[in-house]
Amino acid sequence: MISHSRRHCVVELQALPLRIGQIRRIVSAQLRHWQLDPLIDRAALGVTELLSNVHRHAQPDKTCTVEIELRLGRLTVSVYDSDPRLPQLRHSAATAGAPRPAEGSPIDALETSGRGLALVEALSEAWGARQQDDSPGKVVWFSLRAAPGPAAPERHPVLLTEKPEHRTAKKAVREPAPAPPVAAPPEPVSAGLSVTASVGARPG
Repeated sequence: MISHSRRHCVVELQALPLRIGQIRRIVSAQLRHWQLDPLIDRAALGVTELLSNVHRHAQPDKTCTVEIELRLGRLTVSVYDSDPRLPQLRHSAATAGAPRPAEGSPIDALETSGRGLALVEALSEAWGARQQDDSPGKVVWFSLRAAPGPAAPERHPVLLTEKPEHRTAKKAVREPAPAPPVAAPPEPVSAGLSVTASVGARPG
């Protein structure tokens, strides 16, 4: 069963080798959908290690739940199973003293098991394990700092200008300017009339 929300994904499964590979692909696809490509290698490798531990050690069965959540700029991957025994961190010779991988550094995705919690500690920002409060069993988790997604491009207003070749023939024709009005010949003014008299006034 798979359930999705905008920034949350839960997968229930039996931690068997075939299903573990499917979960890797589901986690990778979900992070790609969330535009968190730099975290895909580490998240897929970390969840593989946790599921491999369930497959090797969990009792009485291998039923578990994988939860990935993106919240407040941090990706958290959690694996719940029905075994209440908490795992113990053991540093192997390959991982003891190994530096923490840089943000976004490539990790060999072909390696699938055998390094346990020491690898989870090395590839994550933080990790932990606790017993479940509402049911028997435990949850083991790790978190990664999520890089911000690409910003939406700024939208600028587009100014549309009319190109000369798109003008119609009517717009291209320049209408002649109207001719100035022709002044009427002055009428003879009789003596005693004011020049401010109204137009059309007859002499007295």
